[in-house]
Amino acid sequence: MSNLINARFILGISPENQQIATALGLPVADIQDPTLITADVVVVVASAKTGIDSKILNNWPTFRELYIPTIVIVIDFEDGDVDFEDMCAIVGRMLEPVLTPYLVLHADDGQPTAVINLEDQMITDYSAGKASHIPSEKEHRELVLDFKEELSAALSEGGWDQFVQGLLIPAIPLIFKNNLGIAEVKRFLNMIPTRGQ
Repeated sequence: MSNLINARFILGISPENQQIATALGLPVADIQDPTLITADVVVVVASAKTGIDSKILNNWPTFRELYIPTIVIVIDFEDGDVDFEDMCAIVGRMLEPVLTPYLVLHADDGQPTAVINLEDQMITDYSAGKASHIPSEKEHRELVLDFKEELSAALSEGGWDQFVQGLLIPAIPLIFKNNLGIAEVKRFLNMIPTRGQ
């Protein structure tokens, strides 16, 4: 197993942390763990209900000096007053600005059931218990146009290589009851080159 990513999952205050770590196949770490300086990639949990672990907030400037590729996953937004986009703005104020490569789409009952990829504008629908990929319609594309343009501008200098270099931070929605976001987080984890341990 010499080609495993030396990844660390930064746990915050969410009760779902172990479930997240298991789903993504990442070990658990604390931001004050000295082994983080050798991490290839980390995932930070941001809860729309409870926020971000205070240890992460307190140590963020020092941690970011290491330029370790970082993904923020946003949880607990489906039933609360704060939606995914609002929580990304909050994360941007608490830590630093994040990019949203996906936006959440809701069913008629208001439940989040799909994501739209802002780069290719394909929709991944999780409402049927498994992911199905479908083309977006004109109204979807109009709805996300400003977000798509913002993402395109941010990626114009170097694409997602800027994430691999630790310069850009994607924020991904995650909902366990329908697996929304798991494949999307793994897409970014897979961008990080593997190395021997």
